[in-house]
Amino acid sequence: MNTLIDRIRTLLEQLDTVSHWLAPLALRLILAKEFWDAGIEKWHGENWFIEIQDQFPWPFNMIPPEVSWQLATVFEIIGPLALVLGLGTRFFALSLTILTLVAIAAVHAGHGYTISEGGWKLPLIYLVMLLPLILSGPGRLSLDHWLRRRFLQVQRRLWS
Repeated sequence: MNTLIDRIRTLLEQLDTVSHWLAPLALRLILAKEFWDAGIEKWHGENWFIEIQDQFPWPFNMIPPEVSWQLATVFEIIGPLALVLGLGTRFFALSLTILTLVAIAAVHAGHGYTISEGGWKLPLIYLVMLLPLILSGPGRLSLDHWLRRRFLQVQRRLWS
């Protein structure tokens, strides 16, 4: 019985170790694909923000629709690239969270969709997926993690 418990404990410890590498990477890659697709669609599409600008929450409704369109497009293209690399992950995860909240307010809620009708389901899933990246960071398989380790090494050398 102890052997089985030891094996289970070892397996769980190995999963804990791997999870710090793979779980945040999986979140980053899935989110990057979704936001990249939206950004490329905006890049090649026409600005439909003009039609819904009045539904944007404050202060976003104060920004001209052309500027809002450009900002959304840029953040939906650069943000996914940063997520894939794990560079500036918390900043871009927060930026994409704000973008998603504005989309919920202006597009999904503006058309009377409810979560049960599927109108908010995907944006809500994005928000839940972005939250661990904001709170816990990009994980060990990221440039953010590598840069942090390098910075701490340099800092230790300077203070030694």
